[in-house]
Amino acid sequence: MTAPSHPAPGARRPPIEVGSLDYARKVPPPSGDYQWIYLWEKPLRFMHWIAALCIVLLALTGFYIGRPYFVPAGDPGDAYLMGWFRFVHFVAAALFVMTGIVRVYWLFMGNRFERLPALFPVRKRDFRNLFRIVKFYLMIEPEKAPKYLGHNPLQQLSYTGMYLVAALMVVTGFAMYGQSNPGGLIYTAFNWVNPAMGGAPIVRFVHHVLTWAFLIFIPIHVYLALRADALERTGTISSIISGGRFVESTEEFVDAE
Repeated sequence: MTAPSHPAPGARRPPIEVGSLDYARKVPPPSGDYQWIYLWEKPLRFMHWIAALCIVLLALTGFYIGRPYFVPAGDPGDAYLMGWFRFVHFVAAALFVMTGIVRVYWLFMGNRFERLPALFPVRKRDFRNLFRIVKFYLMIEPEKAPKYLGHNPLQQLSYTGMYLVAALMVVTGFAMYGQSNPGGLIYTAFNWVNPAMGGAPIVRFVHHVLTWAFLIFIPIHVYLALRADALERTGTISSIISGGRFVESTEEFVDAE
């Protein structure tokens, strides 16, 4: 038996061939006949990014309003810090409501990937594909997953659920805001929410809990978008910026018709 040879001190080691390591292999570039499909029109894309910014601002300012983690002292001008947080919160809330109005309008005026039927798996094929999509994300039979140009059935349910959460956030938020001006327009329109939910403390609690629903959804949403672009090459992220994505001409999609 011969002892393994070692390089002499100071000798240069041979380079490691990175390409021979499975975990270091690069995904080959796409090739074939591709066509560009227009999916998301400008109003929806603007609404998406403005709403995303508003949600971040609402969460940051809302947590401070609910429980201030520091109180300035000294300069009397600094004592208005809570006022600034409330101002930013209310402005972001107003913009968020405006994006919701645009989205509701676009449910009827957008293209077939943006309209109301595209947000609900109402067809039998979508119900069947829903379970196949779940298996795909769980890495169970991924090769049998149906392909969609727009939202797949699982995305339809999750996005529609978040729209409902957003609507409840707006209602509870206006119910709390109306308390500052009893008898005012907002108070009159939304004061029914407090007795319906059992009182203002419960309304505040529901509003706080729904914030966490957004904070849980956002990282999952970002991860799946990055995953789709990196592994599936669906152009999810680029499509919400440019409005469309490239697909192979020979590829078949469930919602292509």
